[in-house]
Amino acid sequence: MVHLKLFGRGRPLQIAIMVTCQLAFILFGYDQGVFSGIVGNADWRETFGYPGSSLEGIIVSIYNLGAFSGCIVAFFVGEKLGRRKSMWLAMIFIIIGAILQTTSYGVPQILVARYITGIGTGIETSTVPMYQSELVEAHKRGRVVSSEPLFVGVGIVIAYFFDYGISFASTGPLAWRLPIACQILFAIVVVIMVCGVPESPRYLYAKGRNDEAMQVLCDVYNGTPDDPKIAREQKDILDALRLERMHGEYKWSQIFKRDEVQTGRRVLLAYGMQFMNQIGGINLVVYYVPTALQLNVGLTRNLSLLIGGFVQTMFFFGSLVPTFLLDRMGRRRPMMWGSFGLAISMMLISVLLSFTEARGYTQKLNKATSSASVAFFFTYMFIFGASANCIPWVYVPEILPLHARAKGTAIGISSNWLWNFVVVMITPTLINKLQWQAYLIFMCTNLAFVPLVYFCYPETSNLTLEEVDYLFISLSGDVEHGAEKMSEEKRGSEGGAAFVEDVNKVEK
Repeated sequence: MVHLKLFGRGRPLQIAIMVTCQLAFILFGYDQGVFSGIVGNADWRETFGYPGSSLEGIIVSIYNLGAFSGCIVAFFVGEKLGRRKSMWLAMIFIIIGAILQTTSYGVPQILVARYITGIGTGIETSTVPMYQSELVEAHKRGRVVSSEPLFVGVGIVIAYFFDYGISFASTGPLAWRLPIACQILFAIVVVIMVCGVPESPRYLYAKGRNDEAMQVLCDVYNGTPDDPKIAREQKDILDALRLERMHGEYKWSQIFKRDEVQTGRRVLLAYGMQFMNQIGGINLVVYYVPTALQLNVGLTRNLSLLIGGFVQTMFFFGSLVPTFLLDRMGRRRPMMWGSFGLAISMMLISVLLSFTEARGYTQKLNKATSSASVAFFFTYMFIFGASANCIPWVYVPEILPLHARAKGTAIGISSNWLWNFVVVMITPTLINKLQWQAYLIFMCTNLAFVPLVYFCYPETSNLTLEEVDYLFISLSGDVEHGAEKMSEEKRGSEGGAAFVEDVNKVEK
């Protein structure tokens, strides 16, 4: 794939790389949010034969199943294609799927179309955070990569208010076909941007294309090969590759095996981190908050859409917190307090919705408590944006060794989409059958994540991707303080000499 060098060198190129990744995640968010305002549209329901809650759940969630399949595609082709070609392939799937969705007139076509769009999103989400992680400095990585989920929030808000606004302009097919078609515009812009940004230097070094990799480092940092910063980064990457390849070239079947850099453990941690991103109940809010506000709170359709749109803005505002502060806060603490806050929000929603007339409470009390519960949809989205929304997307690619990064990231992101699919499938039934009790399920899952993070997940903030290898070599079970020890050794060894020394010891 030709690199057109549209953005020059140094700072402009770094900004172009970041903007490309952020645009891809705006598209991701738009795809996530656009159907929430469509499934209640009268023309859409008539076109697809007034689907019941089960079929509606399948139509919405098959997109997530497609995204899971896209992660499998990325697992097998990601290392062969590289980061840029994988992003391009993702956009092709999304464009084809969006065209088919826009022109759908029956359930089979909309199912196939959403599945194809999902494949593209799965490849995209497996590739973009990894690509950005490999092209940003360690002390900026948390903030820059966490800005991508922030822009998921931007995409969701755009989709929600587009759906809401066009519902006044048209009640016919335009009201749902035009919002779906807009995915194509986002995808075309991303394709153009990808043509102007470079391949990941770490991918190029892994493939033995050292001259190209060095040129990319020089372009990104606006330096020359003898620049100390560039020379050191090259040395760190090559040393890490030697360590990871001590027992020969890795195959996909070896990805869970125990080795010196604990590849298997790190892949499982990546899978678990994205599991936490989904099983806390986020897609009950993203996909179905208008439905929940109608059925559980008793609001009108228009008011549910409007409030649902404002609820999604809290996702954006919450995501601003890690975008500016994540490298100072670390990864572990925000995940723990965030999970606790999400559990409290779900508990309070459940408690306030439990004052139903069917259980003997007055209509006045039921209306007051149901209305009060809306506030905790807002707190849930803010806390999620500030914690479980952003951190998994940063943590997954940075925790994985280079030899397993593409495949391991695909496995980690596949967890997101698999459990996304499960939650979206069961949510209509949960809302209809369990009502207020449904929120208690997600209260329990969020509470369970607090000890899981505390005991199992090491801190990786401010370490280079190569130093994370050393962290796992030296961890010796001390999850809580492993990164602090690593930072102390790094500071006391003139910028990472201890890491290189340890590599040499292991190789011997």
